[in-house]
Amino acid sequence: MTTTNVSALQPVATFCGNCNCGCPQLFVDPAAPVDRRIVLTDDFGQRVQMSADQFASLIEEAKAGKLDGVATA
Repeated sequence: MTTTNVSALQPVATFCGNCNCGCPQLFVDPAAPVDRRIVLTDDFGQRVQMSADQFASLIEEAKAGKLDGVATA
């Protein structure tokens, strides 16, 4: 796992945003290798890094409704 400085990341979205608990965030890391450029952080200090293609696939799945059940689990 790389130790990228979060301040060097370009913010895209904050999920939740209704508290000061460190909500999950989506970033682009322009300095990262192409296969790790998308960064999703959680409120526990963990992160997931993926390629733009992988993230696009995730978006497609969500738009198709394939992730709807996860939100109600």
